[in-house]
Amino acid sequence: MRRQEFEVEDAAEIEAFLNEISCGFLGTVTAEGGCRVTPLNFAYGSGVFYFHGSHAGEKMKQIKADSRVSFTVAKEYALIPSYFTDPHLACPATSYFKSVMAEGRSEIVTDPAEKATALSLFMRKLQPEGGYDPIDADDPQYQGQLKAVSVFKLVPEHLSAKFKFGQNLKAEERGLVMEGLETRGTAGDKETLELMQKYCPYHAK
Repeated sequence: MRRQEFEVEDAAEIEAFLNEISCGFLGTVTAEGGCRVTPLNFAYGSGVFYFHGSHAGEKMKQIKADSRVSFTVAKEYALIPSYFTDPHLACPATSYFKSVMAEGRSEIVTDPAEKATALSLFMRKLQPEGGYDPIDADDPQYQGQLKAVSVFKLVPEHLSAKFKFGQNLKAEERGLVMEGLETRGTAGDKETLELMQKYCPYHAK
Protein backbone atom coordinates (compact mmCIF):
# COMPACT_ATOMS: atom_id res chain seq x y z
CA MET A 1 0.00 0.00 0.00
CA ARG A 2 1.34 3.45 -0.94
CA ARG A 3 2.03 5.56 2.14
CA GLN A 4 0.32 8.94 1.88
CA GLU A 5 2.93 10.70 4.01
CA PHE A 6 5.46 10.25 1.18
CA GLU A 7 3.23 11.66 -1.57
CA VAL A 8 4.05 15.08 -3.03
CA GLU A 9 1.50 17.11 -4.98
CA ASP A 10 3.27 20.47 -5.21
CA ALA A 11 3.89 21.02 -8.94
CA ALA A 12 6.84 23.34 -8.29
CA GLU A 13 8.54 20.75 -6.05
CA ILE A 14 8.05 18.05 -8.67
CA GLU A 15 9.32 20.22 -11.52
CA ALA A 16 12.39 21.28 -9.52
CA PHE A 17 13.28 17.62 -8.95
CA LEU A 18 12.69 16.66 -12.59
CA ASN A 19 14.97 19.49 -13.70
CA GLU A 20 17.77 18.08 -11.51
CA ILE A 21 17.74 14.69 -13.23
CA SER A 22 18.82 14.02 -16.81
CA CYS A 23 17.89 10.35 -17.24
CA GLY A 24 14.77 8.26 -16.63
CA PHE A 25 13.10 5.04 -17.76
CA LEU A 26 10.51 4.88 -20.53
CA GLY A 27 8.06 1.98 -20.58
CA THR A 28 6.62 1.05 -23.99
CA VAL A 29 4.36 -1.75 -25.23
CA THR A 30 5.96 -4.38 -27.46
CA ALA A 31 4.31 -5.97 -30.49
CA GLU A 32 3.73 -9.08 -28.36
CA GLY A 33 1.94 -7.06 -25.69
CA GLY A 34 4.84 -7.11 -23.26
CA CYS A 35 6.65 -4.19 -21.67
CA ARG A 36 10.02 -2.79 -22.66
CA VAL A 37 11.86 -0.32 -20.42
CA THR A 38 14.44 1.98 -22.01
CA PRO A 39 16.75 4.35 -20.13
CA LEU A 40 16.98 7.70 -21.88
CA ASN A 41 17.55 11.41 -21.41
CA PHE A 42 14.54 13.66 -21.01
CA ALA A 43 13.56 17.27 -20.55
CA TYR A 44 10.53 18.60 -18.70
CA GLY A 45 8.67 21.87 -18.98
CA SER A 46 5.11 23.19 -18.69
CA GLY A 47 3.89 19.78 -17.53
CA VAL A 48 5.31 17.93 -20.56
CA PHE A 49 8.09 15.32 -20.82
CA TYR A 50 10.19 15.53 -24.00
CA PHE A 51 12.44 12.86 -25.51
CA HIS A 52 14.58 12.80 -28.64
CA GLY A 53 16.47 10.32 -30.80
CA SER A 54 16.59 8.92 -34.30
CA HIS A 55 13.51 8.35 -36.45
CA ALA A 56 14.30 4.64 -36.62
CA GLY A 57 14.73 2.10 -33.83
CA GLU A 58 12.67 -0.24 -31.67
CA LYS A 59 11.49 2.47 -29.30
CA MET A 60 10.06 4.63 -32.10
CA LYS A 61 8.49 1.60 -33.77
CA GLN A 62 6.72 0.68 -30.54
CA ILE A 63 5.31 4.12 -29.74
CA LYS A 64 4.04 4.49 -33.32
CA ALA A 65 2.24 1.14 -33.00
CA ASP A 66 0.93 1.75 -29.47
CA SER A 67 1.14 5.21 -27.96
CA ARG A 68 0.65 4.06 -24.36
CA VAL A 69 3.78 4.79 -22.32
CA SER A 70 4.97 5.26 -18.78
CA PHE A 71 7.99 7.17 -17.57
CA THR A 72 9.80 6.95 -14.23
CA VAL A 73 12.50 9.14 -12.72
CA ALA A 74 14.18 8.38 -9.39
CA LYS A 75 17.15 9.47 -7.31
CA GLU A 76 18.43 7.69 -4.23
CA TYR A 77 19.91 10.06 -1.65
CA ALA A 78 21.01 7.73 1.15
CA LEU A 79 20.92 4.12 2.30
CA ILE A 80 19.56 3.85 5.85
CA PRO A 81 20.95 0.74 7.61
CA SER A 82 18.80 -1.07 10.14
CA TYR A 83 21.28 -0.55 12.98
CA PHE A 84 20.64 3.19 12.96
CA THR A 85 17.41 2.47 14.84
CA ASP A 86 17.56 -1.20 15.90
CA PRO A 87 20.65 -3.22 16.94
CA HIS A 88 19.06 -6.57 16.06
CA LEU A 89 16.28 -6.50 13.44
CA ALA A 90 16.94 -6.12 9.72
CA CYS A 91 13.46 -4.70 9.06
CA PRO A 92 14.25 -0.97 9.47
CA ALA A 93 16.81 -1.01 6.62
CA THR A 94 15.63 1.26 3.81
CA SER A 95 16.67 4.07 1.50
CA TYR A 96 15.62 7.69 1.19
CA PHE A 97 14.75 8.87 -2.29
CA LYS A 98 12.62 10.95 -4.62
CA SER A 99 10.68 9.40 -7.49
CA VAL A 100 8.15 10.55 -10.08
CA MET A 101 6.03 8.31 -12.31
CA ALA A 102 3.98 9.49 -15.27
CA GLU A 103 1.54 7.58 -17.46
CA GLY A 104 -0.17 8.61 -20.67
CA ARG A 105 0.21 8.52 -24.43
CA SER A 106 3.19 9.55 -26.50
CA GLU A 107 2.86 12.12 -29.26
CA ILE A 108 5.33 12.67 -32.12
CA VAL A 109 6.38 16.33 -32.30
CA THR A 110 6.52 17.57 -35.88
CA ASP A 111 6.27 21.35 -35.42
CA PRO A 112 9.83 22.80 -35.78
CA ALA A 113 9.12 25.53 -33.22
CA GLU A 114 8.07 23.00 -30.57
CA LYS A 115 11.07 20.85 -31.43
CA ALA A 116 13.28 23.88 -30.87
CA THR A 117 11.59 24.53 -27.52
CA ALA A 118 12.09 20.91 -26.45
CA LEU A 119 15.74 20.81 -27.47
CA SER A 120 16.34 24.13 -25.72
CA LEU A 121 15.04 22.50 -22.52
CA PHE A 122 17.54 19.68 -23.05
CA MET A 123 20.41 22.12 -23.50
CA ARG A 124 19.41 24.11 -20.43
CA LYS A 125 19.76 20.90 -18.42
CA LEU A 126 22.75 19.26 -20.11
CA GLN A 127 24.80 22.41 -20.81
CA PRO A 128 23.63 25.11 -18.38
CA GLU A 129 26.81 27.12 -18.90
CA GLY A 130 25.72 27.98 -22.47
CA GLY A 131 28.40 28.16 -25.16
CA TYR A 132 26.09 27.64 -28.15
CA ASP A 133 23.76 29.67 -30.36
CA PRO A 134 20.15 29.57 -29.13
CA ILE A 135 18.07 26.93 -30.89
CA ASP A 136 15.63 28.71 -33.16
CA ALA A 137 13.46 27.03 -35.78
CA ASP A 138 14.01 30.05 -38.08
CA ASP A 139 17.82 29.84 -37.83
CA PRO A 140 19.16 28.21 -41.03
CA GLN A 141 21.95 26.43 -39.15
CA TYR A 142 19.36 24.53 -37.09
CA GLN A 143 16.67 23.86 -39.68
CA GLY A 144 18.29 20.71 -41.07
CA GLN A 145 19.09 19.43 -37.59
CA LEU A 146 15.53 19.95 -36.40
CA LYS A 147 14.19 18.06 -39.39
CA ALA A 148 16.61 15.17 -38.86
CA VAL A 149 15.99 14.59 -35.16
CA SER A 150 12.95 12.77 -33.84
CA VAL A 151 11.22 14.37 -30.85
CA PHE A 152 8.26 12.93 -29.00
CA LYS A 153 6.48 13.96 -25.85
CA LEU A 154 4.41 12.61 -23.00
CA VAL A 155 1.61 14.77 -21.67
CA PRO A 156 0.80 12.84 -18.49
CA GLU A 157 -2.73 11.60 -17.91
CA HIS A 158 -1.56 10.59 -14.45
CA LEU A 159 1.49 11.75 -12.52
CA SER A 160 2.53 10.82 -9.00
CA ALA A 161 5.52 11.74 -6.87
CA LYS A 162 6.97 10.05 -3.82
CA PHE A 163 9.64 11.72 -1.67
CA LYS A 164 10.69 9.47 1.22
CA PHE A 165 12.73 11.07 4.00
CA GLY A 166 11.53 9.50 7.21
CA GLN A 167 8.08 11.07 7.35
CA ASN A 168 6.72 7.76 8.70
CA LEU A 169 9.07 7.64 11.68
CA LYS A 170 8.33 8.57 15.25
CA ALA A 171 10.42 11.44 16.67
CA GLU A 172 12.79 9.12 18.56
CA GLU A 173 13.46 6.91 15.52
CA ARG A 174 13.94 9.90 13.30
CA GLY A 175 16.43 11.37 15.74
CA LEU A 176 18.44 8.13 15.65
CA VAL A 177 18.50 8.16 11.85
CA MET A 178 19.69 11.76 11.81
CA GLU A 179 22.37 10.97 14.36
CA GLY A 180 23.50 8.02 12.25
CA LEU A 181 23.71 10.17 9.14
CA GLU A 182 25.63 12.89 10.96
CA THR A 183 28.12 10.34 12.31
CA ARG A 184 28.55 8.50 9.00
CA GLY A 185 29.02 11.70 7.02
CA THR A 186 29.31 10.08 3.60
CA ALA A 187 28.48 11.76 0.30
CA GLY A 188 24.81 12.67 0.23
CA ASP A 189 24.25 12.38 3.99
CA LYS A 190 24.35 16.15 4.56
CA GLU A 191 21.80 16.74 1.79
CA THR A 192 19.64 13.92 3.15
CA LEU A 193 19.65 15.54 6.59
CA GLU A 194 18.53 18.84 5.06
CA LEU A 195 15.74 17.08 3.17
CA MET A 196 14.61 15.31 6.34
CA GLN A 197 14.27 18.69 8.03
CA LYS A 198 12.42 20.07 5.02
CA TYR A 199 9.88 17.28 4.65
CA CYS A 200 9.46 16.47 8.35
CA PRO A 201 9.43 19.87 10.05
CA TYR A 202 7.00 18.53 12.63
CA HIS A 203 9.70 16.07 13.72
CA ALA A 204 12.48 18.65 14.05
CA LYS A 205 14.98 17.85 16.76
